[in-house]
Amino acid sequence: MKITYYVKSIIRNLMRNKKKFNEFMNKTIEELKDEKRYGTAHVYQSTLNAFCEFCGCKIVYFHQLNRATLKEFETHLRDKQLSWNTVSTYMRTLRGAYNKAVDQKITTGNSRLFNHVYTGVKNDVKRALEVEEINKLLNEVPLKRLPEDLVRCRVWANLMFQLRGMPFVDLAFLHKSDLKGNTLSYRRHKTGGQMIVDIPPTTMELIRQYQNTDCNSPYLFPILSGTKTGEELYIEYQQALRIMNYNLGRLARRCGVITKVSSYTTRHTWATLAKYCNFSEQLICEAFGHSSVKVTETYLKNFKYEEIKKANDAIILYVSKNGKKRA
Repeated sequence: MKITYYVKSIIRNLMRNKKKFNEFMNKTIEELKDEKRYGTAHVYQSTLNAFCEFCGCKIVYFHQLNRATLKEFETHLRDKQLSWNTVSTYMRTLRGAYNKAVDQKITTGNSRLFNHVYTGVKNDVKRALEVEEINKLLNEVPLKRLPEDLVRCRVWANLMFQLRGMPFVDLAFLHKSDLKGNTLSYRRHKTGGQMIVDIPPTTMELIRQYQNTDCNSPYLFPILSGTKTGEELYIEYQQALRIMNYNLGRLARRCGVITKVSSYTTRHTWATLAKYCNFSEQLICEAFGHSSVKVTETYLKNFKYEEIKKANDAIILYVSKNGKKRA
């Protein structure tokens, strides 16, 4: 009997759905590592591990990526107290892998598969400090009263803040050759965008005092050893980042800063204070080397909420005072 085109397509789709999603993910992870995109590879690996754990098996098929399973996976992640942003990262990673597999005709596509799970970005966590808090964190406790690891931590935080809210990754990967007189000329680690930063005199003093003295290391600061390459370098940086975040928490407690801090704090605080000083979002965008103002706006959402709250409080107070005067 002659098999119709319709029947053939059904058989073909069934065979595609029997293909293993975990094998495709592992192949993608290896490709990312070959491209030296170790951070993205780590996210893909974490996503695969979480999804396999949820499914209760090491082998996951493409047909298991359906609307019901994805919704249950989202609930499972939230039940484990993961933040909405972490949930979104996992879902966007699954979506990226799925779309790639569809493009390669490894599985059939469903354009609405991820429409009912969260793939956005929440900015409800306060990342910027008030003026008093950032001053406490960076200046209040004399360095001589701090242990050596917290001294280094505070120096790195000061440098990040004073160098236009520089990300920790860019500070760690600065090369000695990037320092040209009183200027830093380097490329953003994340985007590759060219950055030119004028160094204030007080910042230059910090740089000279804490710059790398190891003549064999290419790095300006002794955050990375200068002996690692490839994936080993990525792992070394991740360890340095964990230490930085841990020590920032210790430093904050020591200085009486209640707000949770991380390596992002100085960057978000710089952006927020620049906005308070009436500098435009376009200028902040250029200072940060962002690709568009939309990226910069994510740093300033909490600023807008605070301004709206202050406006509302002021209006209520104004009405209250005027009401009392009339009485």
